[in-house]
Amino acid sequence: MFCMELQTNERIASELALEPSLEHRSLKLLSYNIQVGIPTQKYRHYVTKSWKHMLPFSGRQENLQKIAHFIKDFDIVGLLELDAGSIRTKFVHQPSYVAEQSGFPYVYTKTNRDIGVFAKHSFAILSRHKACKVIEHSLPSKIPGRGALELHFGSSKDPLVVVLAHLSLLPGGRRKQLDYLSNLIKDRRHAVLMGDFNAQTHGAEFESFFSNTTMNRPKTAQHTFPSWKPRLSYDHILVTPDVHKKESEVYGVNYSDHLPVGMEVDVPSGAFA
Repeated sequence: MFCMELQTNERIASELALEPSLEHRSLKLLSYNIQVGIPTQKYRHYVTKSWKHMLPFSGRQENLQKIAHFIKDFDIVGLLELDAGSIRTKFVHQPSYVAEQSGFPYVYTKTNRDIGVFAKHSFAILSRHKACKVIEHSLPSKIPGRGALELHFGSSKDPLVVVLAHLSLLPGGRRKQLDYLSNLIKDRRHAVLMGDFNAQTHGAEFESFFSNTTMNRPKTAQHTFPSWKPRLSYDHILVTPDVHKKESEVYGVNYSDHLPVGMEVDVPSGAFA
């Protein structure tokens, strides 16, 4: 009887030791290019409604509110193609506005192209948790204006590193930018790279990136562009092996010309204290 009780206790202790909720914490991540709040739904809208990229329009705030409602249940959200307050947004600082509308206590933003009162091209990471370090990066590019935002959470010795990036349209520029990003994360055990890469990860420009980092190339493509008929995988969330990927999903919400991509991960508690 004593032997049976001992074996049972050892089995329970072993199961508890492997229980993810005790050793890990689950996080819901999202990457979403929101196109300055413009709900493009046809190719011809890039021409017929191009003025919305330069001037205010009445539906922008309503669309941003829909986006804010959609993202409110996530933990860390990377938003791309925002405006930090100019004529076209009636000087509304979109990162702060969306964070307030969705109830995120922390918003970290970077302006990549500042064209004064006409446009302030920006992106942002919204978070339920406070970052212990924030680093802004300007990515190599022939035309200045591509960047990355690097956030550290938890332990300074072994943090969870989240990097949001928006890459160039041309393959040559993307290769240089991916080389730059690989140097940021290649020595990190717990890292997330997400954003709009303007490319599919099976392309040749990603060979060096995946060779120089521990991040795994996605096995299946998740189409995110264009939102009305998605055929291309432009938006991605990549993680290192020690960030345990659970589920990923592309959400069919037509608030932009891109669809958002989400992923649930388990992060070791020590990396997110």
